[in-house]
Order: sequence, then C-alpha cells, then structure tokens
Amino acid sequence: MAERSPAPAPRRPPRVALVVKRSAWKIYREERKDPRITRLIEAGDSAVARLKASHEAHEQTVREVKAVLDDLGVQIDVVASAAQSFDAGELDLVITVGGDGTLLSASHNVGDVPILGINSAPGHSVGFFCGATSRDAADAIAGALSGSLRSTVLTRMQVTVNDKLATGRVLNDALFCHVSPAATSRYVLRLGRAEEEQKSSGFWIGPAAGSTAAQRSAGGRVLPLTSKRLQLVVREPYTPHGEEYRLRHALIQPGASLVVRSKTHDAKLFFDGPIHSVSVGFGDVIEFTQAPQSLTILGLSAKRKWGAGSAASRR
Repeated sequence: MAERSPAPAPRRPPRVALVVKRSAWKIYREERKDPRITRLIEAGDSAVARLKASHEAHEQTVREVKAVLDDLGVQIDVVASAAQSFDAGELDLVITVGGDGTLLSASHNVGDVPILGINSAPGHSVGFFCGATSRDAADAIAGALSGSLRSTVLTRMQVTVNDKLATGRVLNDALFCHVSPAATSRYVLRLGRAEEEQKSSGFWIGPAAGSTAAQRSAGGRVLPLTSKRLQLVVREPYTPHGEEYRLRHALIQPGASLVVRSKTHDAKLFFDGPIHSVSVGFGDVIEFTQAPQSLTILGLSAKRKWGAGSAASRR
C-alpha cells in the first residue's frame, strides 16, 4: 500500500502593521476637548472649516482599509499611530493611512519590509509617497500582498552625532537649526577639501526623495527620485558684507559625506518632520551620508514629479 504524502502545512495569514494618523479633529476636539477649538467651530471660523471634513474622510478610509484587510484574512500584528515605535522585522507589509507625514514617521521603524501609504483624505492632505487612496485601496492592498504592485526603491540618509548613530532612515530630509526660529544658526561645513563657516537660519539636507519638498522650497534642485545623491540647501544665509557662501548649495555623491561642526549651543536636528529629533550642542560633530539601507515603497512611480511638501505640511 502506497504511503500517503503528508498534507501541506496551512499557509499563515500575511502579517502587517497598520499605522493610522490621528486627525487634528480627533486630537483637539474629541480627545483634548480644546475650548478654543470648540469656540472656533461653534463660531464657524474659517481657521477650522476643513477640520471636520478632513477627519470624516480619514475615518471613512480607515474603516474601508480595515474591512479590506479582514476580507483578505490579513493578520494585523501592530496598530500604531504615526508617533509610535514598533518592530517591523517579522512583518510582511506596513500600511499607513494618512498622508506623507504618517508614512515618513512610520518609515523610521521599517527596514527591509515594503511600505504602502494610503492617502486617507486626498482633498485635504499631501500624499506624494502614498501609492493609493480610498478609491483604490482594496486593489492596492491586494496587489501589495500578492507582490504584483509596482515598487520603487529609494535611497535614505544616515546621520551620526559625535560618531554615534542618530538615525539611518531619513527618507525626506533633515533640518539643522537653532531651537528658536528667530535665532541665528552657526556652524562649520566640510565637504571633501572644502570647509566653510556659515551663519544662517539653518540648513536642509536629504536624499533625492525629498528634493521636491523643503529642499526645493529653499532653492535646491529637483533630483530624479531614484538618485543616490544627497542635497544640501542652506536656509537664508546671513552674509552682511555681501560675500557668497561656496557651500550654500551642494550635491553629495554616493560614498561621500558632509561633516558639520556646530557652533550653536541650543540646536536641533529634525528628521522627516517634527516627531523625530535630537539635540545638538556647541562643538558637536554631525556627519551626513547615504544610508546602507534603502526603503521599498509600493504603488509609487519612479517618474512621479512632486514631493512631500514642507515640514509644516507633513501630516
């Protein structure tokens, strides 16, 4: 009698992290019950006119995404907000529901796992990095899980402070500046053999993915999305005697690094928006270079033209 082959092991359900933005309406109206926001809403003030509509569109998208994941039999291992840290090491996919800010913040937890951004309120938020909206979320999620959804691999930036790793996962940009926006930032830049002391409002530096965002707003070049170069753009250089900074704008080639010595006592480095940051003091040495680990974003075309917007809009 022939031996029967063992039955194949049941296939485990896909494991994903679901990272969901907390809307301004939810934070200030529902959770904090902010009295000023309440008064403005009751008065019909234009400053809050779009808050509820954006929140309702967002919440509807969240419900739709959860329903799709349930229908597909997906195991949601992590449910987090944009500001929360999580371990993506054993997951198959990270899905963010919000705008670019949500994806950028979540990406700091993501290594080799692909990430899919779903723009939950496209009429109210920027979603350059988002591969889907509520209209096509079901198809995008199914494609992401099956491996059929297009992907783009993006260079990230690594930052060390005094030879200690601050982050290796900057996708959009880093901002160096004084903690007070009214104060002057002082520092010394070194790129290759060129060295220059500067005073300014600080500087932006980041990989190509962020070149159409704050770097562009500050006068930088728009780089091809898959370029491996980093770009430095100085904000509002202070040159009272009419001198020109040689390193006001620079492109850093793969393998090269920009080294900065702070001459500011109370400085900050912000990574991909306001959530991730480190303090920098006088004499601290910062090094910016291409990160060894890239990021795979699903649903994003390498030919897309526009970027994630300035730091202020990344929500």
